[in-house]
Order: sequence, then C-alpha cells, then structure tokens
Amino acid sequence: MPKAKGKNRRQKYNYNVDRKKLNRAAHKRAAPRIKCSQIRHAWDRSKSVAQNLAEMGLAVDPNRAIPIPKGIQQVMKMEVDGQEPKKKHVRKPYVLNELEAEASLPEKKSETLSRDLIDYVQHMIRNHGENYKAMARDEKNYYQDTPKQIKRKINVYKRFYPEEYQAFTASLQQEKMEEQ
Repeated sequence: MPKAKGKNRRQKYNYNVDRKKLNRAAHKRAAPRIKCSQIRHAWDRSKSVAQNLAEMGLAVDPNRAIPIPKGIQQVMKMEVDGQEPKKKHVRKPYVLNELEAEASLPEKKSETLSRDLIDYVQHMIRNHGENYKAMARDEKNYYQDTPKQIKRKINVYKRFYPEEYQAFTASLQQEKMEEQ
C-alpha cells in the first residue's frame, strides 16, 4: 500500500521552537490532575508522592499503614513488647481536618424520577386507582408494562416522593367528594 505524500521526506529541525519551554509544558501536562481541592492546595511539586501524603497525615500504602499480623506469635510478641511504633510528624494537619469535615457532611438525596414517569404514574392512579390489570390495558401504557411492572413503578414513586403522593391522593379524594 502506498504511503501518504510527503511522509518519506526527511524531517527538518525547527529552530524557532524553544525546546526548554516545550519540555516544561509537556512535563506539566503529564503530571496528574488532583481532583481533591484540599490535597491539591497543600501539594508540593518538589516532593515525592509519599512525602506529600506523609506530611498531610495520609497513607500511601494502607497495608503498610496498618499491617495485618501474619500469625499469633507476632501478636503475642507485640503485646509483650508494649512499645508503640514511632509516629510520624504531621506537618499539614489542616488537610486531614478538612477531609474529615467534608466526609461528615450529610449526603444530599439525588434520587429523582423523570417527569414523564411521574405523569404516567399519576395518570394511571387517577384513572384506575389500584386496579393494575386495567392499568396494563390502558392506551397510555406505551411500553406494554405488565401489572407487576406498573405496581413497581407506582411503589418507586411512593418511595421517592411520599409527600407529593399523599397530596395527590388527597386531591383525588377531594375530586371524588365534589362529584358526588
């Protein structure tokens, strides 16, 4: 198969490019981006990963940080010695404190249902109440859900939006009262 035109020609050295800047930029791009803002701000590029993490009070290797004894003899030996291993000095404890504070914050509830599914469930309940077999035969049942699948979707809606479901059923009761 033939080569692309111009590929067999010898490459010329470009004197207009600063090789030092190119290498520095490539080195910067090759360095990993630290996503955790607390660690990123305390990071010192001149030190190794192990040194940086040790200064922050974090472990590089969890197996070395808290070793698992290999046998009962070692456990007995450790108890007899009574000497604790020397602790490393944490020079940047604020990183650990910030990480612990962030971890202790309550997690936001991110479970939501699509608007289409909510409308579908409300339509089924409004027209058929608790009759799942009739829901399965409804013309709005585009995906041909079985009665059990529809029941599952309604239960999911009840679990995700209990207050909204209560308000919806109360409004349905009001409508029924007004009709009579």
